[in-house]
Amino acid sequence: MQTINIHKAKTHLSRLVEEAAKGNAFIIAKAGKPMVKVVPLTAEEQEGGARLGFMSGEISVPDDFDTMGASEMKELFEEGEGS
Repeated sequence: MQTINIHKAKTHLSRLVEEAAKGNAFIIAKAGKPMVKVVPLTAEEQEGGARLGFMSGEISVPDDFDTMGASEMKELFEEGEGS
């Protein structure tokens, strides 16, 4: 596996990323010390992102969600008003 100095990696980043995407992983080193390994993403990782609706039907939100605990909260805030 090729090891590239960080300065050279910054200079040639676009080309190196293209190579990594083709499967040619490489290591970036700083002062000769290996720091990171650059590898291509798997197909699953490339799809990534939030999968909107992936838990559809798994969770239910109560109809009164936006008012749940309102009376308790009101009591807590009103307790200290008379002091």
